[in-house]
Amino acid sequence: MNVVYVLSPDRAPLMPCEPVIARLLLKQGKAKVRHRTPFTIQLLGQAEHVYTQPLTHGVDTGSSMIGSAVSDECGNVFYLSEIQVRNDIANTMKERATARRNRRNRKTRYRPARWLNRKNSIKRDRFSPTITS
Repeated sequence: MNVVYVLSPDRAPLMPCEPVIARLLLKQGKAKVRHRTPFTIQLLGQAEHVYTQPLTHGVDTGSSMIGSAVSDECGNVFYLSEIQVRNDIANTMKERATARRNRRNRKTRYRPARWLNRKNSIKRDRFSPTITS
Protein backbone atom coordinates (compact mmCIF):
# COMPACT_ATOMS: atom_id res chain seq x y z
CA MET A 1 0.00 0.00 0.00
CA ASN A 2 1.69 3.21 -1.19
CA VAL A 3 1.02 6.37 0.75
CA VAL A 4 2.20 9.93 0.34
CA TYR A 5 2.78 11.88 3.51
CA VAL A 6 1.18 15.32 3.68
CA LEU A 7 2.23 18.43 5.59
CA SER A 8 0.08 21.50 6.22
CA PRO A 9 1.34 24.96 5.15
CA ASP A 10 2.82 25.38 8.65
CA ARG A 11 4.52 21.93 8.39
CA ALA A 12 2.16 20.13 10.77
CA PRO A 13 1.62 16.49 9.75
CA LEU A 14 -1.75 15.60 8.22
CA MET A 15 -3.25 12.27 7.21
CA PRO A 16 -1.40 10.57 4.35
CA CYS A 17 -3.08 10.35 0.95
CA GLU A 18 -2.98 8.10 -2.09
CA PRO A 19 -0.42 8.81 -4.85
CA VAL A 20 -3.26 9.74 -7.25
CA ILE A 21 -4.48 12.54 -4.97
CA ALA A 22 -0.92 13.79 -4.44
CA ARG A 23 -0.31 13.84 -8.19
CA LEU A 24 -3.47 15.91 -8.73
CA LEU A 25 -2.52 18.36 -5.98
CA LEU A 26 0.96 18.79 -7.46
CA LYS A 27 -0.37 19.24 -11.00
CA GLN A 28 -2.93 21.86 -9.86
CA GLY A 29 -0.23 23.78 -7.96
CA LYS A 30 -1.91 23.25 -4.59
CA ALA A 31 1.11 21.38 -3.16
CA LYS A 32 4.87 21.12 -3.54
CA VAL A 33 7.30 18.27 -2.98
CA ARG A 34 8.90 18.59 0.44
CA HIS A 35 10.96 15.35 0.64
CA ARG A 36 11.70 12.66 -1.90
CA THR A 37 12.39 9.85 0.59
CA PRO A 38 9.87 9.21 2.06
CA PHE A 39 7.82 11.05 -0.52
CA THR A 40 6.19 14.00 1.29
CA ILE A 41 4.21 16.92 -0.07
CA GLN A 42 3.38 20.22 1.59
CA LEU A 43 0.09 21.97 0.91
CA LEU A 44 0.30 25.56 -0.32
CA GLY A 45 -2.23 28.07 1.03
CA GLN A 46 -5.03 27.24 3.40
CA ALA A 47 -6.81 23.97 2.72
CA GLU A 48 -10.60 23.95 2.68
CA HIS A 49 -10.85 21.02 5.08
CA VAL A 50 -7.83 19.77 6.98
CA TYR A 51 -8.26 16.12 7.80
CA THR A 52 -6.68 14.45 10.84
CA GLN A 53 -7.83 11.66 13.09
CA PRO A 54 -6.50 9.93 16.20
CA LEU A 55 -4.27 6.95 15.41
CA THR A 56 -2.69 4.25 17.54
CA HIS A 57 0.87 3.06 17.02
CA GLY A 58 1.60 -0.46 18.21
CA VAL A 59 5.02 -2.09 18.45
CA ASP A 60 5.63 -5.80 18.99
CA THR A 61 9.22 -6.35 20.07
CA GLY A 62 10.43 -9.88 19.55
CA SER A 63 13.85 -11.47 19.76
CA SER A 64 14.46 -11.70 16.02
CA MET A 65 11.61 -9.64 14.48
CA ILE A 66 10.08 -6.29 15.45
CA GLY A 67 6.57 -5.52 14.21
CA SER A 68 5.08 -2.04 13.91
CA ALA A 69 1.56 -0.99 12.96
CA VAL A 70 -0.58 2.15 12.90
CA SER A 71 -4.35 1.84 13.03
CA ASP A 72 -7.39 3.99 13.74
CA GLU A 73 -10.12 3.45 16.32
CA CYS A 74 -12.15 1.22 13.96
CA GLY A 75 -9.23 -1.15 13.41
CA ASN A 76 -8.32 -0.03 9.87
CA VAL A 77 -4.58 -0.48 9.42
CA PHE A 78 -2.75 2.46 7.81
CA TYR A 79 0.83 1.27 8.17
CA LEU A 80 2.35 -2.16 8.75
CA SER A 81 6.00 -3.15 8.83
CA GLU A 82 8.30 -5.89 10.04
CA ILE A 83 11.96 -5.39 10.84
CA GLN A 84 14.44 -8.25 11.07
CA VAL A 85 16.95 -7.78 13.89
CA ARG A 86 20.54 -8.63 13.01
CA ASN A 87 21.95 -11.26 15.35
CA ASP A 88 25.08 -11.95 13.29
CA ILE A 89 27.08 -8.83 14.15
CA ALA A 90 29.25 -10.49 16.82
CA ASN A 91 30.15 -13.31 14.42
CA THR A 92 30.95 -10.96 11.56
CA MET A 93 33.18 -8.87 13.84
CA LYS A 94 35.06 -12.04 14.87
CA GLU A 95 35.46 -13.05 11.22
CA ARG A 96 36.73 -9.58 10.41
CA ALA A 97 39.29 -9.72 13.24
CA THR A 98 40.41 -13.18 12.11
CA ALA A 99 40.87 -12.02 8.53
CA ARG A 100 42.83 -8.98 9.72
CA ARG A 101 45.05 -11.16 11.91
CA ASN A 102 45.64 -13.54 9.00
CA ARG A 103 46.57 -10.64 6.71
CA ARG A 104 49.07 -9.34 9.24
CA ASN A 105 50.52 -12.80 9.89
CA ARG A 106 50.96 -13.50 6.17
CA LYS A 107 53.36 -10.58 5.89
CA THR A 108 55.48 -11.60 8.91
CA ARG A 109 55.75 -15.33 8.33
CA TYR A 110 59.57 -15.54 8.55
CA ARG A 111 60.06 -13.13 11.45
CA PRO A 112 60.71 -14.52 14.90
CA ALA A 113 57.88 -14.14 17.43
CA ARG A 114 58.10 -10.84 19.30
CA TRP A 115 55.32 -10.93 21.85
CA LEU A 116 57.29 -12.84 24.54
CA ASN A 117 60.36 -10.60 24.59
CA ARG A 118 58.95 -7.69 26.56
CA LYS A 119 60.72 -6.86 29.81
CA ASN A 120 57.49 -6.19 31.70
CA SER A 121 55.81 -9.44 30.68
CA ILE A 122 58.61 -11.65 32.02
CA LYS A 123 58.92 -9.93 35.42
CA ARG A 124 57.96 -11.92 38.48
CA ASP A 125 55.20 -10.69 40.85
CA ARG A 126 54.05 -8.06 38.36
CA PHE A 127 50.52 -6.71 38.04
CA SER A 128 49.12 -5.90 34.62
CA PRO A 129 48.21 -2.23 33.88
CA THR A 130 44.51 -3.08 34.03
CA ILE A 131 44.77 -4.57 37.52
CA THR A 132 47.00 -1.71 38.66
CA SER A 133 44.48 0.92 37.55
